[in-house]
Amino acid sequence: MSVVMLGFSAAGLCQTPYWQDVSTVEVNREAPRTEFVTYTSEEKALTRDFSSSENYQLLNGNWKFLYYDSYKDVPASVTDPATDDSSWNEIKVPGNWELQGYGTAIYVNHPYEFSPVNPQPPQLPEATPVGVYRRTFTVDGAWADKDIFLNIAGAKSGVYVYVNGREVGYSEDSKDVAQFRLNDYLKDGENTLVLKIYRWSTGSYLECQDFWRISGIERDVYLSAQARTSIRDFDVVSTLDDTYTDGLFSLKVMTTGSGACEVAYKLVDAAGKTVLSGSKQAQGGDEVLFTGEVADVEKWSAEEPNLYRLMMSIGSGAAKEYVPFNVGFRRFEIVPIDEKDARGRNYTVLLVNGEPVKFKGVNVHEHNEYTGHYVSEEDLRHDLEIMRQNNINAVRTSHYPQPRRFYELCDEIGIYVYCEANIESHGMGYSLNKGGTLGNNPAWRAPHLDRINNMYEQLKNYPCVAIWSLGNEAGNGYNFYLGYDLIAAKEHGAGRMNRPICYERAQWEWNSDMFVPQYPGASWLESIGRNGSDRPVVPSEYAHAMGNSTGGLWLQWQAIYKYPNLQGAFIWDWIDQGFAEMDENGVKYWAYGGDYGEKTPSDANFLCNGIIGADRRPHPAMAEVKYAYSDIAFHRTDGGYEVENRFYFKDLSNYRIRYAYLADGREVKSGYLTVNAAPQSRAALPVPAMGKMRPDQTYTLRLEAVTVAEESLIPADFVIAHESFELQRAKRLPYAWAMSKALTVTNTDDAITVSGGKVNFVFDRKKGYVTSYKYGGRELLSDGFGLRPNFWRAPTDNDFGNGEDKRCVEWRLAGTEFKADADVSTEENGAAVIDVVYALPYDASLKVTYTVNAAGFVNVRSSYTGGKGENLPELPRLGMRFRLPRAMESFSYYGRGPEENYWDRNNGTLPGLYTTTAAAENYPYVRPQETGHHTDTEWIRFKGLEIVADDRMEFNVLCNAIEEYGTSPWEVFSRLTALRLPPEGFGVGIVLFVLILLGMALHPRFFCQFLCPMGAVFALLPVLPQAQLHRDGKQCIPGCSACQKHCPVSLKLDAQSLRSGECIGCEACVGICPKSNITRWDLARSKHFWLPAVGRAVLFFGMGVCLGFCRFL
Repeated sequence: MSVVMLGFSAAGLCQTPYWQDVSTVEVNREAPRTEFVTYTSEEKALTRDFSSSENYQLLNGNWKFLYYDSYKDVPASVTDPATDDSSWNEIKVPGNWELQGYGTAIYVNHPYEFSPVNPQPPQLPEATPVGVYRRTFTVDGAWADKDIFLNIAGAKSGVYVYVNGREVGYSEDSKDVAQFRLNDYLKDGENTLVLKIYRWSTGSYLECQDFWRISGIERDVYLSAQARTSIRDFDVVSTLDDTYTDGLFSLKVMTTGSGACEVAYKLVDAAGKTVLSGSKQAQGGDEVLFTGEVADVEKWSAEEPNLYRLMMSIGSGAAKEYVPFNVGFRRFEIVPIDEKDARGRNYTVLLVNGEPVKFKGVNVHEHNEYTGHYVSEEDLRHDLEIMRQNNINAVRTSHYPQPRRFYELCDEIGIYVYCEANIESHGMGYSLNKGGTLGNNPAWRAPHLDRINNMYEQLKNYPCVAIWSLGNEAGNGYNFYLGYDLIAAKEHGAGRMNRPICYERAQWEWNSDMFVPQYPGASWLESIGRNGSDRPVVPSEYAHAMGNSTGGLWLQWQAIYKYPNLQGAFIWDWIDQGFAEMDENGVKYWAYGGDYGEKTPSDANFLCNGIIGADRRPHPAMAEVKYAYSDIAFHRTDGGYEVENRFYFKDLSNYRIRYAYLADGREVKSGYLTVNAAPQSRAALPVPAMGKMRPDQTYTLRLEAVTVAEESLIPADFVIAHESFELQRAKRLPYAWAMSKALTVTNTDDAITVSGGKVNFVFDRKKGYVTSYKYGGRELLSDGFGLRPNFWRAPTDNDFGNGEDKRCVEWRLAGTEFKADADVSTEENGAAVIDVVYALPYDASLKVTYTVNAAGFVNVRSSYTGGKGENLPELPRLGMRFRLPRAMESFSYYGRGPEENYWDRNNGTLPGLYTTTAAAENYPYVRPQETGHHTDTEWIRFKGLEIVADDRMEFNVLCNAIEEYGTSPWEVFSRLTALRLPPEGFGVGIVLFVLILLGMALHPRFFCQFLCPMGAVFALLPVLPQAQLHRDGKQCIPGCSACQKHCPVSLKLDAQSLRSGECIGCEACVGICPKSNITRWDLARSKHFWLPAVGRAVLFFGMGVCLGFCRFL
């Protein structure tokens, strides 16, 4: 039984409630251990399926449920089994209650959702919500003489457990298994189980992770039983000898009970051969140790996840129990190697089985668009399948341990796991001083160590666990020093696994075995790789994958592949954490922070930064991840081509190399090559020659590595790696400019018109762009929106994060307001030449030349002269844009695809011939933004229009204008902040802007009161008698201030009249007043309850008419 520390108050001795007591992390919870159940037969144990065990009873499903907005509203009888629950609601378990209609889902990044400003731990909100879960169960008669446990795999936050009305215990580590022994609380027949869960507890101060702050039972709940003398836990060490040839095995079995017993084990290889076995007599409570060696052991790695089957048993005859587990032999060590850095020092690296592996990683949060933090095994398998098929070999469990099945699947499939404790206190900052990080606060030592120990003890035996992490973004300090020592005492030393222990906030301090920074750039990686480091470097977060992003990934990996001390990195992060919702038209969208509740703190869509969407559809950038993370690469050499095997442990015998020659994207010759290469080596590829190539076509050689047989979630005949090499660029014949008919050029103050033959081309001088382009009498442009310079693209999520939308606003305006000088001339061959020079911000300029001939061809050339000055904002984009008729929505192109790509993210896409539509080019990012771009394009063909590059071009074809993506409705404001007036004459806007600034300077919350549309309406209410609230101050409780504390707009209320321009008439003060002192004027004086309602309806109708009339004017 756990010891609970008690709190004392001036009023006398009293126990602080567990959920409010920082010193109480658990009550009566069993010591953490490897999660397992026992089986009554070896045959059933071999399935490793909990549901096959007679000692397992799953309690998932529909439970009875009550929700309370405040713990103060929870009646004491709620845990009494005699309480009638027929009127209770039903709720699905597992599943967060906010997604099932109770409470409000909140998203913030680093603040605490319950105290976003100036948090004061361990203080918690007075109105902390509570959810009460209830169900009944019957214990199997075969369990009569066994120890019976309740297992809660995950529940948030403070969980009280009651069985048959009696308190069993408490836990508040929401992402580790909480196990409680129930024997003393059970009765024959039906038993009643109640879980009373507080949305927030002191544990919430250590769960400030960047994800949805939601509550309830998030993982499985089940009963398990074991004999009184049984296996309590076990500890496996399965490493390698110094030659990395033989396996060194030790098994410590910790027993429970008091009777005599036989403890036995056997270790079986994949072929069914027993390679080690043993048995010993023991007494319950003993620790039994077995050791052995396995010659020529099959090693475990992410590349070759070879597993041995461990079968443990205790007891004899019918009472014998079996516990299965998977064992993988691998060795971890951080050592210097012979290779030296630029300073002449030996590189220090992490070796796995003797090799300096690269962790091609991603950070993973638990998320499902419908069920919140509950992730099914189907979701887990699907995620791991996407990872394997895109060359991801490592996962950081940000920022808490994952459920048991995740680790079992990673063992089987082959994924290195960077296992992180359930600790983040980002909202407290990183200062080591008092009031700063909880990581250096002695009062929070026990909660830190409890979570670190829970993680280690529950996950120590999984072969996939390669790195331990003490937590994330919680500052450093005393508690993390102790946390490091806690794991190191169990993990490091002779005869132990020696996996590295890391912590990103430790940075270069001693309590991190590797340097695991966040968001380094390619140049930093190049520098630290070249100059070396005293420990391996593995960025725990990089390549922030929010929205359309992940540019420059290949630049970073070029450095990582180059230097041995750079051993990989983990993308932030895996999945967009949007919740699926339907709009009023039945169209699905993804909700994010701020979409639920009123006046809740929010960091908007900052949690939607996955490399896959909330529906688990990979983002286009996944193609670049697959390329950068590939373990097979192709290179062109002086003598031909070669394949590089980047694997560390396996050759290429399970891969065929497919070659294909393409002419303008069409395959003209192909075949397969069977070539092998040892790990970390290259081999020549005998690719047959192409033969004669036509000069007017672009030829490429495409090489692909294709699986021969299925391997870990990768099917046979699957392309796992590719590369494209250009052999010849087309020498396209220039368009004939000879004219059979002369062109007519009309040059006026308003426009330049070129007509004749099949063409009619109009450049509007006043507007500064082309407004018409007709071919054969057919208008090729839509709505007069013709060719014009463009210097802008829709901002991406990361652009908004770094302020580009504001910093570069001049360039957005430059593409809508043109200061252009145009001239026209005629060439000897009859072609008309229109030269346009645009004056641009920062003294930059752009010259565009249109050359038009009678055959309808228009050649467009541009020349940009950069601006002058220092610290100029970047130019988001440089090109031309125009609008085409809807009939041209379908098109084909020769360029990189099919996924969208950009100059800094196009290695993973292949040059080829693609057919698509404008609608299909729009990727549905959670927040609309830049999308649908393509690079290395030679031509685009629409119905009736062909665009051909002189060399190569980039393009977007979309159904929306760039102004529709990510722009603000405050157009006037954005122009003013750019010190530019709109051309339509918004002089009044300057006056209004000055008045707004003046009002905000002189009057607090001026905007909310007078400019916010709803605020303007509500500001009128207190002026009218029927809307005024009155308080009898003589009856107030001294120091109460309940009305002021609960006012949603934080009004500073005077003694008698609650009257303010910001009062929104919510009447929260009326309901909260303990003395019922506050009344509304009209209700207090009216004898008829319906009169105030009618009066208010008339008032609002009148206001609506007035506002509508003002809008009309």
